[in-house]
Amino acid sequence: MLAIQNGTVATGTGEVFERGMVLIQDGKIVAVGHGFEAPSDAHVMDATGQYVTPGMIDVHTHLGVHELEVGKEGQDLNETTSPITPHVRALDGIHPMDPGFKDAMKTGITTVQVMPGSANVIGGEMVVLKTYGNIVDQMVIKSPSGMKAAFGENPKAVYGSKDKVATRMGIAALFRQQFMKAQDYLRDLERGHPVSRDLGLENLAKVLRGEIPLRAHAHRADDIATVLRMRDEFNIRVTIEHCTEGHLIADYIAEKGVRVSVGPTMSTRHKVELAHKGFHTVVTLAKAGVPVSITTDHPVVSIEYLITATANAVKHGLDETTALQAITMNAAKHLEVEDRVGSLEPGKDADVVIWTGNPLDLRNTVVATLIEGNVVYRA
Repeated sequence: MLAIQNGTVATGTGEVFERGMVLIQDGKIVAVGHGFEAPSDAHVMDATGQYVTPGMIDVHTHLGVHELEVGKEGQDLNETTSPITPHVRALDGIHPMDPGFKDAMKTGITTVQVMPGSANVIGGEMVVLKTYGNIVDQMVIKSPSGMKAAFGENPKAVYGSKDKVATRMGIAALFRQQFMKAQDYLRDLERGHPVSRDLGLENLAKVLRGEIPLRAHAHRADDIATVLRMRDEFNIRVTIEHCTEGHLIADYIAEKGVRVSVGPTMSTRHKVELAHKGFHTVVTLAKAGVPVSITTDHPVVSIEYLITATANAVKHGLDETTALQAITMNAAKHLEVEDRVGSLEPGKDADVVIWTGNPLDLRNTVVATLIEGNVVYRA
């Protein structure tokens, strides 16, 4: 048994315990807060003067499929043989030896979602995993965790020169056409009609059945509206990824009841659809009642700067509780893994970070990162 005691424990639920304790056994959290003592045989980690938080979560990354330090050979994030690739899985392209995983652990990030890139209109399945391990199958929390789609400039830029899709109209039409095929395929399956198995259509059927959400890359307000239009047309669950101009239509997004991830706000405005990028987006969306998560979109912004981006959101007006939840509890809900991670509560995985002080003060650093009760990084 392990007891982390005497620190300021911010649970990720909004509750904070001064000089609190986190009790861990067999990789799970047993108790949090006050009013109990560690057993005499427990190993004790003293966190006096320090902060204790849940492990951080980055909901939108290309960790391991766009590797650091190796160039083109490590870029497995976009299967650009076609703009429609629902049959591929990010899981099959992840290299767990990517140095980005160590960068994540060193900065308190214990859970990530890894997804295909945004070159394709429909890009394939994604996966949620822990950041520690050397066999990706043993790191998985949820697979698949969603189907990638992309609207706007990226599919146009990649496939316009290949005479595949040249406009936003064409992107929407390709999307509709493929989901209509999936509807027909699913209908034939349900009626017992003979069908030739199609991996891509089977994966899209998971979205139509509501088993996984569509996670749609959309920066501009009109692209966000297109995603929400598709949601209603096909009666599917969606999350908006990036949501760069979400502040322009925040009330509309709130009415639709969808979750959004915002970022990478620390990147440059390197394309037209990022013209209105800024930390005001996440602040405005949160004030409108939209559940928000913050992302680096690693490696667009290196994953080690997730806490930096979150602190910058606070600097621009996001309250600290919402900011911490944007990379803990709200992020876990975004990924639909809140039963295991995202907060310090009994029964959840013991993914815990000890900081020298409040993590939203960038002068503070990680003392230790624990995943399932094991110390995977120590300063």
